[in-house]
Amino acid sequence: MNRDPSGAFRHAAARNGARLGRQAMGSLISVALALLLGAAAILLAGKNPLTAYALLLQGAFGSVYSWSEVLLRTTPILIAGIGLSVSFRSNLTSIGAEGQIIIGGIFTAAAGLLLPTVIPAFLRVVLCVAAGFAGGALYGLIPGFLKARLGTSEIIVTIMLNYVAISLMSFLLDGPMREPGSFYPQSAELSQDLWFPALIPGMRLHIGLLIALLLVAGYYFLMFRLPLGFKIRTVGLNRSAAEYAGIRVERSIIIAMLISGGLAGIAGSGEILGIHHRLFNDFAAGFGYDALAVALLGRLHPLGVLVSALFFAALKVGSGAMQRAAQVPTTIVYVIQGLLILFIFTDKLILEWFTKAAKRLKQRGASDVCADGKEE
Repeated sequence: MNRDPSGAFRHAAARNGARLGRQAMGSLISVALALLLGAAAILLAGKNPLTAYALLLQGAFGSVYSWSEVLLRTTPILIAGIGLSVSFRSNLTSIGAEGQIIIGGIFTAAAGLLLPTVIPAFLRVVLCVAAGFAGGALYGLIPGFLKARLGTSEIIVTIMLNYVAISLMSFLLDGPMREPGSFYPQSAELSQDLWFPALIPGMRLHIGLLIALLLVAGYYFLMFRLPLGFKIRTVGLNRSAAEYAGIRVERSIIIAMLISGGLAGIAGSGEILGIHHRLFNDFAAGFGYDALAVALLGRLHPLGVLVSALFFAALKVGSGAMQRAAQVPTTIVYVIQGLLILFIFTDKLILEWFTKAAKRLKQRGASDVCADGKEE
């Protein structure tokens, strides 16, 4: 019996392409519906939604500075979103990126303040980023270990750990890490030779963006080209089948949470070394929760997460111009984000409804053509 491996490969590639196409269509429909309902909210507020959205786009992409700010805002949520995608691929619903970003920032700032200056600056920068990764990874290890060994809900544990991280940061900034003589709860400023260099002179955009893009490529190779990524995806798709195939499920879960937390920690490192150059309360600015929506909207695909992060960053940056020029509150962006998450979780029902509606229209058109033919 002759077999055609190339034919089987083409068939599998076609099915995978169709699946990705459906997911992309679901994301596009979710975005369109969220923007449509957001426009309805703007209209209820007595403002023109078309004008508001035009100002939002202009504020996000109307100048080189606006573009740089969008890319700057994209960087942390892209890195954390990639990290969450790793855990989601293992069927772990982690809500802990916010806390992991904070812990990564704490470790980075501590390393920057404690490392001796006799170490070359470049090596100290690398060690600070490594410290951020280690802090986030250790914070991801806690829910990963509890999930793997005790079956504890990672959702509850990661949510609780977010508040623990916030409280720990407040304690450190009111005590051991507080800058001597400072009126504000903040750490001392890091040495300037530890700052990430700017990509565009005179603007805040820094090399963290390049690190984020490298991590996107690394995520692709990890998930789709390396055995470890295959194991993580297999555990996420079917834990029983993974166990039957000899995959160490508990180990894969722990590794996925370690990588996820570590990447979020790098996002925290970028904020400390690239923008603020010191640790202070609220430096994370909710990036972990934005990253959650970005990972879901991007369907855990590297390109999808990248586009989603850019979209969310544009919403945040452009909302300021929208508020200043059209007096539309920036909170409308949070309404759109919430609607997006809602539609993402119901995208299968939405796609099914659109498919059925399209079939009905097609059948109605065919029946109308047949009726016209009979009349003639």
